[in-house]
Amino acid sequence: MKKILSLMFHRVVLIGAAIAAQVAALIIMIDRFSSYFSLFYGITALASIGAVLAIAGGRGNSGYKIAWIILIMAFPIFGGLFYLMFGGSRMGTYLRKRMDSMQQQQADILQPNDEVLAELETENPDAARQAHYIQNYAYSPPYKDTYTKYLPIGEDKFAAMVEALKGAERYIFLEYFIVEAGIMWDTILEILKEKAKAGVDVRMIYDDVGSIMTLPFRYDRKLEAMGIKCCRFNPFIPVLSARLNNRDHRKIAVIDGHTAFTGGINLADEYINAYEKHGHWKDSAILIQGPAAWSLTVMFLTMWNYLRKTSEDIEAFKPERFPPVPPSPGVVQPYSDNPLDDNAVGEAVYLNMIGRAKRYVYINTPYLILDSAMQTALCTAAQSGIDVRIVTPHVPDKWYVHAVTRSYYPVLIESGVKIYEYTPGFMHCKTFAVDDEYGVVGTINLDYRSLYQHFECGVWLYRTDSVIEIRDDFLETLKLCQEFDLAEYRARSPLKRAGTAILRLFAPLM
Repeated sequence: MKKILSLMFHRVVLIGAAIAAQVAALIIMIDRFSSYFSLFYGITALASIGAVLAIAGGRGNSGYKIAWIILIMAFPIFGGLFYLMFGGSRMGTYLRKRMDSMQQQQADILQPNDEVLAELETENPDAARQAHYIQNYAYSPPYKDTYTKYLPIGEDKFAAMVEALKGAERYIFLEYFIVEAGIMWDTILEILKEKAKAGVDVRMIYDDVGSIMTLPFRYDRKLEAMGIKCCRFNPFIPVLSARLNNRDHRKIAVIDGHTAFTGGINLADEYINAYEKHGHWKDSAILIQGPAAWSLTVMFLTMWNYLRKTSEDIEAFKPERFPPVPPSPGVVQPYSDNPLDDNAVGEAVYLNMIGRAKRYVYINTPYLILDSAMQTALCTAAQSGIDVRIVTPHVPDKWYVHAVTRSYYPVLIESGVKIYEYTPGFMHCKTFAVDDEYGVVGTINLDYRSLYQHFECGVWLYRTDSVIEIRDDFLETLKLCQEFDLAEYRARSPLKRAGTAILRLFAPLM
């Protein structure tokens, strides 16, 4: 009975009831004014036409536009209203100005590193072009003399992160999409409480929707009571709103400005295989020590200033000196992706790497829902003789997303791309390795939400030791994968084919 009552009064249930009440009120309103149906239909039809024109003439991804136009045509009475409520990625003028100021603040603090760019231009103009793009459009400069260590599994990241947190002296900043009580979070929380009592500045940002099923309501207040400063990103409220589209999908941990972690791993037990959710959970992260960690610090603090409506002096958090690190070749360039600035930085970084590949492209991704640009890039690379291999999950976390992911396999395989599925369970890594030269580790999936609607981050790597570590881990992972059987997939029943085709229409909205 206690569990039933707890479920009944869970925030998701209450918010769902509030939204259902809004929908019911709309239905009742339509029923009461049924005598004016012609007028109502005319108004809503005009709204739908206006929405279609706005979609067609606006900036944005063509696949996303087409999906919404199909939805509006299928439901002409409500389609336009649905788009106005859920379709955009735009905030109000006031919030947009604050978001722009946050981005400007990052640009002002993270000044261009033209010296590194000049060296890259001499050594490898292709690499220089990629670093130049990230510096100019993600406001994130490239760094040298930074140590990176690729962490190929959640258990490794957890151990390294615990060690780093215990050594914190000035501050600890955490920003995560999902947080859930268990071995991982409880261990980290004990360290955070001890550090806060010792005078370390401990701060936490978590996404309210990402953690809605895993954290109690207003968990931020509980952390504040422990001495841990906390913000919820975009709190989930019982109002139909397009703001729900934009989530903070980043995973950032920063210790004293000189050590940082990012990657696909959230703070929950399935990420360290202490709890089996979808079979064995394969995930990864990257440890950064040195000057490049400062970029992730600035990303966190600009988001913090935005959420808290403060204007802290971010430069005051910069380390006076960076501790020595092992000799570290190559270039390290952390970057963030803001869904509200009309620059799909995450996708552009991936496309740049694919377009400049000469020998191979190795990709790990949990989802493979591609727009035309990404599909064309992958197919063209494979058709040009480049070894393109992609690993996705065999055990899905969402059956409908997995079905859509598989629907993209045939055209890729026919072009020469090799698709593998991770048979022990769920593949959650978001990594690229190209030609033993370039690599990316981050939070950015190959789907529309990550590429166009979420706040994300990643680390672009050039000729670092970690690039080779990413490659080696990919090749080891292949030993646990099975190559996708296209003939078996095509032998599906007509009903399954029809279902997949319908899901594919709305893939950009998933």
